[in-house]
Amino acid sequence: MADLIDLRSDTVTRPTAAMRQAMADADVGDDVYGEDPTVRALEAEVAAMFGHEAALFCPSGSMANQIALQLLVPPGAELLCDADAHVVTYEMGAAAAYGGITSRTWPPVGAQVDADVVAGMVRPDGFWAVPTRAIAVEQTHNRGGGGVIPLDTLRELRRVADAGQLALHCDGARIWHAHVADGVPLATYGALFDSLSVCLSKGLGAPVGSLVVGASDRVEQARVIRKRMGGGMRQVGILAAAGRHALTHHVDRLAEDHAKAARLAEAIVPFGVLATAVRTNIVPLDLTKAAFDAPALAAAARAEGVLVSVLGPRTARLVTHLNVTDAQIDRAVATLTRILRD
Repeated sequence: MADLIDLRSDTVTRPTAAMRQAMADADVGDDVYGEDPTVRALEAEVAAMFGHEAALFCPSGSMANQIALQLLVPPGAELLCDADAHVVTYEMGAAAAYGGITSRTWPPVGAQVDADVVAGMVRPDGFWAVPTRAIAVEQTHNRGGGGVIPLDTLRELRRVADAGQLALHCDGARIWHAHVADGVPLATYGALFDSLSVCLSKGLGAPVGSLVVGASDRVEQARVIRKRMGGGMRQVGILAAAGRHALTHHVDRLAEDHAKAARLAEAIVPFGVLATAVRTNIVPLDLTKAAFDAPALAAAARAEGVLVSVLGPRTARLVTHLNVTDAQIDRAVATLTRILRD
């Protein structure tokens, strides 16, 4: 079907014409030698946005996360995160496989993190127990339906980390959405974390790229780890230019995606399958009490030109992004409500 409405993910976006032009015009050099001026400019720009000293451009969010975790947690030590966190759910066991990092998780509560629960999990050195070295949170939370961790909760987690002499990492793949939804300045978020990974190829619509953000000495070490993991790139300013364009033109417009997601959620509420309140661009579906499962919903929707992401037997999601128009949202609402009603 030619006119598919792709609501599977915000990773499916295509570069805009203006972004393609920026890529074509990019000044480039060999980034492994540190000689790509567009990459250097992007890294400086992102570091400044979050109030940190430096940043490192990486091919993917998974690589950026795993580099950051290796900077914070030595082999044989422990990372705390939630059971649905991207770093332990969708990154192929990389923390253990590449970093020798063990992980322990709190129950999957999405953005509703309880700092007291996290504090109670911290293991100090001694007694031959695996010592905790870092805490990771996800902002916004992917499997938590795009939920936004409140600023006060993040401050409480910072206090927990400081009390235990731990590092605090943010998987900020969609932190731009949190910034737009809650109005929290990026530098305010940045001040709370020892490291962040931030993604350009989801809501912002760039074709490739994430960055590790942190102190300059850590980022220099990150450069070594990136090369070790096969992430050294050459004339990558072509991709960095797309990221710079996205940061200039595609952050504020995320509010449009939030409004479209809210329209989808409002239409679905009467059917009792909305898993949680919608804050940003992700609409999570819980089909536990529905007459059909997630694969059946996805198949029925696809037959009518709407693509839905299946996360589990009874779990699905819809994700809005810059390539979904208002007219397509109207069509998706009509299609999905008809399927749910039938």
